Amino acid sequence: MVMKSIRKKFIEEPVLKMKIIEFLEKYFSRVWIANIDIKRSPIETRIYLEVMDPRGFMNKRSRVISRAAEMLSKEFNIDNPKISLIEIRNPWLEPRIVARKAAKELEMGKKARAILYKLLNNIMQNGAVGAEIVALGKIGAKGAKSKKVKVYAGFVPKAGNPVKDVRTVHYATVTKSGVIGITVRIAPPGIYLPDKMDRMKKEIVIEEGPAKAEETKEVATDAVAKS
Repeated sequence: MVMKSIRKKFIEEPVLKMKIIEFLEKYFSRVWIANIDIKRSPIETRIYLEVMDPRGFMNKRSRVISRAAEMLSKEFNIDNPKISLIEIRNPWLEPRIVARKAAKELEMGKKARAILYKLLNNIMQNGAVGAEIVALGKIGAKGAKSKKVKVYAGFVPKAGNPVKDVRTVHYATVTKSGVIGITVRIAPPGIYLPDKMDRMKKEIVIEEGPAKAEETKEVATDAVAKS
């Protein structure tokens, strides 16, 4: 029973989530989906889609959303699905949006390194603590060998507790030369970094140390003078 619960939480649910995202991205081909959250209840299954500019989409194509809910019910055996759209505040801090932008430009045949640096610059300008973008696969002209292009800036935790707050997405795109895998990692503003906090505390102690010593010296001098 425990193993079944673990399998459902760590294997089945993430796989289902990815399949639903892929389905909705194809269905809503013109909508930029950043993330998806599925909440189940005895009455319905609520699917929250974080997207860019959902207002115009809701006003003009509400029937399309109802149709998508019907298809989700049939395709993935989801009980009474309800789709809600949430507008994301900053698309440049959403790794899935960045990965799709990279994929779109790579499909057009643009130079990978220039594309990744441009996207990285936009991420950092929007307040990210750090970011890393990796493209791996048939990059370049048709028939080219597989290679890896990696760009990064700032600080992106790779170990410890802060890793859970790093937003990570793995994305794949098919170009004329072959398949390219894109990985985007973003350390968002406000991420807690214990090692940096410890370093700041040490710096404060060093700065305050001499001041306290001078203060103690002045007090001792005054005491001698009074005696």
